[in-house]
Order: sequence, then C-alpha cells, then structure tokens
Amino acid sequence: MIYLLEDDKSICNFVVYALNNSGFEAEGFERPSQLWQALERTVPELVLLDIMLPEEDGIEVLRKLRAMPKTSSVPVIMLTAKATEYDRVLGLDSGADDYVSKPFGIMELISRIKALLRRTSRAADHGEYTVGELYVCPQKHIVRAGDRDVTLTFKEFELLCLLISERGTVFNRDQILQRIWGYSFDGENRTVDVHIRTLRQKLGKCGDLIETVRGIG
Repeated sequence: MIYLLEDDKSICNFVVYALNNSGFEAEGFERPSQLWQALERTVPELVLLDIMLPEEDGIEVLRKLRAMPKTSSVPVIMLTAKATEYDRVLGLDSGADDYVSKPFGIMELISRIKALLRRTSRAADHGEYTVGELYVCPQKHIVRAGDRDVTLTFKEFELLCLLISERGTVFNRDQILQRIWGYSFDGENRTVDVHIRTLRQKLGKCGDLIETVRGIG
C-alpha cells in the first residue's frame, strides 16, 4: 500500500490512478488528519508527501512519521513545488528518503518508487555486523550504538549497511548515489552530505567510525 498526501485534488487523483494502474495499491488524502486516521488502520510500504498542506505542513508531518515507532522506517518521497537546495536539504534533514520537484513525470515518479521499494526489500538480505560499540542487524532493522537503540530512516539505514558491510572501502559521492539511490540524484551531491551528517549525529560517538578521506570520499 502506498499513501499519498496531496491537497491538490487533481494531482492526488491522477497519481493514485497512475499507481493503481501500474500494479500498486494506492490511496490518496488531501489533509493530514485523513492520513493519521488511515495509519490507525494500515501502515503503508511507502508515503508520498507534499510540503504545502492545510492543517500542518509536510515537514511537520514527516517529523511526526519519523517519531512514531510504527512509521519511523517507512520510506518517504517528498513531492513539492519547492525546488531550492535549502528546501531539499530541509526535507532530507527531516527524514525524507527522496525528493521529487513539481512538475514531475509520472513515469519518473513510478521508477523512483520501484527503486526505493526494491532497496527496502533487499535490506534484510545481509547478516549481522558489529564494529566497536556499533551493532547493526539488517534483517530486523536494528541499530545499537553502545547500549542505545538508534532510529534511522530507510535511506540512513541503507547507507549505514553499505558502509559497514564494505568497511575499509572508500566511496565517493557519485558511487554512494548510485549504490543507495540507484540513479544520479539530479546531480544533487549535497544529498550524500546531509545523510552522512545526520547519520553521524544519530550514532553519537559511534559516528566517528564513519571516516572522511579528504579529497576522495
């Protein structure tokens, strides 16, 4: 199930129609209150989220989704007319996994959804990892830094799994974009920097395990 929160009724109906005709099960909502009610019934596989909304803006909705245990790791793609670097970084800092600016092509959107869901399903294909005080179990989506459980977005979790499973390997930004996002993220290398920074912050002292090789990656 994919949930779409979009207050423009024509866009909402069009995207839901396109998804349902592309093999997905999708449901659209025009107000955050409707989304919260739906989450009481079913937790979706993925959420498409606009920023400019009535009742509360999409960034606040995103932060609430990340704060709720049952939706903290649900992949979220932001759909918005705001396309400045600041807005992208704000969305990514708040826990978004991807960012699509309006107007967007429906085939591109569906491709990004498929890529993100493929990566979600593959997250359970690895074993357990322990490096110092950091413990990661991809199958159970568990991350512990010392004696503290750490809650990560899916993209943060996938990035951590890449780094810990291939520790010792130096990745540049483009390589990380290809491995984690599966395509060139509109040339927006800032995306990698944001995710690395927030990942280090959430891991606390264990964040020091993520090393920057100056001039390389």
